Amino acid sequence: MVSPVSNQPPLLGVNASKESGMGKDDFLKLLVAQLKHQDPLKPVENTEFVSQLAQFSSLEQTMGINSRLDLLAMQSKGQSNTDAVGFIGKHVSVAGNAITLDSSGTGASVGFELAGDAEKTSVVIHDQNGKTVRTLDVGKHAAGAVKVQWDGKNSDGITQPPGTYSVTIEAQSADDSAVYAIQKTQGTVTGVSFDRGYAVLTLDNGVTAPVSDLLEVQATAK
Repeated sequence: MVSPVSNQPPLLGVNASKESGMGKDDFLKLLVAQLKHQDPLKPVENTEFVSQLAQFSSLEQTMGINSRLDLLAMQSKGQSNTDAVGFIGKHVSVAGNAITLDSSGTGASVGFELAGDAEKTSVVIHDQNGKTVRTLDVGKHAAGAVKVQWDGKNSDGITQPPGTYSVTIEAQSADDSAVYAIQKTQGTVTGVSFDRGYAVLTLDNGVTAPVSDLLEVQATAK
């Protein structure tokens, strides 16, 4: 007797060349086709059949978990966006090297944080063209937050026009090695945008920063 030719389709996982992942509908179609075309003289063994059903059950559970995780992620992002809008009108500090000099005559505050003790510390202020306006020697500082006030004048004692300036911190330890400094810029939040896929704060000094760069929030604007 000639044995019938098996038209049994490939088992799950054999068709590895398929570009997209196999969904539960694809799995069911494959399973039904396998049962219809299996060799009557070599039916699928019970253990193999149970194993495939277990794979289907696991696949369905995983898809359900992924759907719930996607929903939670959307809800979390919506809540984060709502929280970010609440920063509008608040005076904040964000990571950055920009400072704003206004026309009040009080100068501008420069804030940064030293990663280690510094024997010598300098604050170098640049205009919008990158030209050095003033270098402030602020001396020795312990690791941690440092706040310096710039009087708004250049090295010749001339008051500089209002605008946005950039700051570079140069710090050295007792053995003349560089000390890392995290710079801060301050301002009042005037808007929040989400076009980059995450919340970006806009300050009244023209600086923009992702909400992840937020270092400090004060209840009322100064």
